[in-house]
Amino acid sequence: MRWPIGLALCAALLAGCGRGLSDARLARDGDDGEWLSNGRTYSEQRYSPLTQIDAANVGRLGLAWEASLESTDFGVEATPLVAGGVLYVTSTWSRVYAFDAATGRRLWAFDPKVPRDWLRQGCCKAVNRGVALWRDKVYVGAFDGRLIALDARTGKPVWSADTTDHKPYYSITGAPRIVRGKVIIGNGGADFAARGFVSAFDAQTGKRLWRTYVVPRDPKLGQEQPDLQRAAATWDPKHDWARSGGGGGPWDALSYDPKLNLLYVGTGNAAPGIGSGDSLFVCSILAIDPDTGRLVWSYQTTPGDRWDFDAVQNLVQAELTIGRRPRRVLMQASKNGFFYVLDRATGELLSAEKYVQVTWADRVDLKTGRPVEAANADYRKGRALLFPSPYGGHNWQPMAFSPASGLVYIPARELGWVWDPGGQTWFYQGGDGATLAPKDAIDRTEGRLIAWDPVAGRARWSVRQSEVMNGGVLATAAGLVFEGTADGFIDAFDARDGRRLSRIAIGTAVVAPPITYRLGGVQYVAVAAGWNGVDRSVREAGYRARDNAGRLIVLKLDGGPVPVAPFAPDPAPFITAEGPQPATLAARGQALYRANCGRCHGLVGERTPFPDLRRLRPGTQRDFDDIVLRGALKDAGMAAFADVLSPDDTRAIRAYVIDWARRSAAGTGGQTGAPPRPSASFTG
Repeated sequence: MRWPIGLALCAALLAGCGRGLSDARLARDGDDGEWLSNGRTYSEQRYSPLTQIDAANVGRLGLAWEASLESTDFGVEATPLVAGGVLYVTSTWSRVYAFDAATGRRLWAFDPKVPRDWLRQGCCKAVNRGVALWRDKVYVGAFDGRLIALDARTGKPVWSADTTDHKPYYSITGAPRIVRGKVIIGNGGADFAARGFVSAFDAQTGKRLWRTYVVPRDPKLGQEQPDLQRAAATWDPKHDWARSGGGGGPWDALSYDPKLNLLYVGTGNAAPGIGSGDSLFVCSILAIDPDTGRLVWSYQTTPGDRWDFDAVQNLVQAELTIGRRPRRVLMQASKNGFFYVLDRATGELLSAEKYVQVTWADRVDLKTGRPVEAANADYRKGRALLFPSPYGGHNWQPMAFSPASGLVYIPARELGWVWDPGGQTWFYQGGDGATLAPKDAIDRTEGRLIAWDPVAGRARWSVRQSEVMNGGVLATAAGLVFEGTADGFIDAFDARDGRRLSRIAIGTAVVAPPITYRLGGVQYVAVAAGWNGVDRSVREAGYRARDNAGRLIVLKLDGGPVPVAPFAPDPAPFITAEGPQPATLAARGQALYRANCGRCHGLVGERTPFPDLRRLRPGTQRDFDDIVLRGALKDAGMAAFADVLSPDDTRAIRAYVIDWARRSAAGTGGQTGAPPRPSASFTG
């Protein structure tokens, strides 16, 4: 039978002639070969039942197709979704693409046209972690705070809702979730002291149904929610509510249990300088009634957060036997270095063990649920080297759980940080004679893929990676674990023992998690590539960086050769033409650079996706004030800073950058000895 074109499109795409992707279909965990939501199912396990690709044939994987994601600036962090033979994926600046999942033919693309100078308002780069699907629509959160519904067949906007009232210092980088006909989305902004909240919108109309705040507001104004009255009592009485919203923005982790009808939300870090007290509900896991937004239970992983230990790492649901008793659990490998297992009906803490090196706390007291802080954890009393760093033992890159092996596969990192009463200092080798960069700490700086037994509370195996921060993880019923790496490979491991079974060179570094799907009897593995962190060519002699343009790479058995990204041009030379700068001016410039520039342009001399200011060309140096103060490059993402910087300030910053460049050219430019290789931002 030959269908009319309109009906054929309706059958091929998600729309399904008006009905499309229902709540029941989202909740089903069957072997249908699709990948319908961010973690594949509501459980967020990132586990696929597909078995065509297995340990015996994974070495035969080759290219099925690839597509450009038109990103040359920041990294690509999205989880692709596959429904009705269509693959949906996002790129930088919240752009959405739809491809034929078998051939790679592009069906449509949507650009929400986020103002490029909004980059200053959000942390940390204009990245996006994917879309949500429901009925005949595709939903994406835009970096500037909009939630947008698109027609799944055409990519045309259906409705748009401003989720953050277009307030400065708010952003969206996470993927929405669909729960009972509602689109759930959180926001970023805690690093700028913005007040965090999670919201629900009607999936059909875009009408806001509820908003749940993470932290209280000024007690003098009263609280919008009863639980915030209790939370307010845990904040420092001297907290300056007029200047700081408190933080806690839930910028990523969301999970839903349809049987319990509970939405789980991981909340962000505390705003800088929050003072004393637990500061509920920052760095917490919240269970929320998705129909009303009412808080049902909460667990705080890091009370009184001073270390940027967001609790937004993916929240995985599973059924485990603990103490001879079946338990429905919620699991998180938290940024703070502890692996938490909670009863997801009640929030009861079942276990909390260290999965990486942890020195800020000795242990978690299971009776109280609180961490027992180490003696030097409070760096306000003196400089301290602490593990993990603000990048976390595990960050947003998703872990996976295999019900077949009973193991959780964590893209982890061993990385310490020196904290100072005056701010973050990385590894410290100071002029005051103090050194907080022990050789063993630097030697242990590494990335790891850890297979974690959540019942025994220990690692079953661990694989050391060549780079610190790598991609998210996929597990399959065929006993495979897939992960992309920061040095440009797609790896497949044996889920039982960590043996690497296959390695495919792509050249482009990977931070996003892979997925797998089946179409026409063929199983595919797809991963979005494009790294948002460090280019090693600046520091390592003989290493040549490769082009970092965003790519979607799709593999199948007996596919073709996978193109390896070409080498990138060598970086521009350091500024050396100008003479020594006045020491006092350069010192003032260093403080200004750290406060205003370092978040994007780097703190330790790494080459980030942003320009390395030590390598500015003469014309850019000449136009420095036009760019920094007057926004000459705002359309490229460099907003004007005239509201916080003066010409005297920019002169000091230039003096510091010139001095830093001269030291770098002479081989003495590292601020902190031998730095590790993290991304340019804590949250990715």
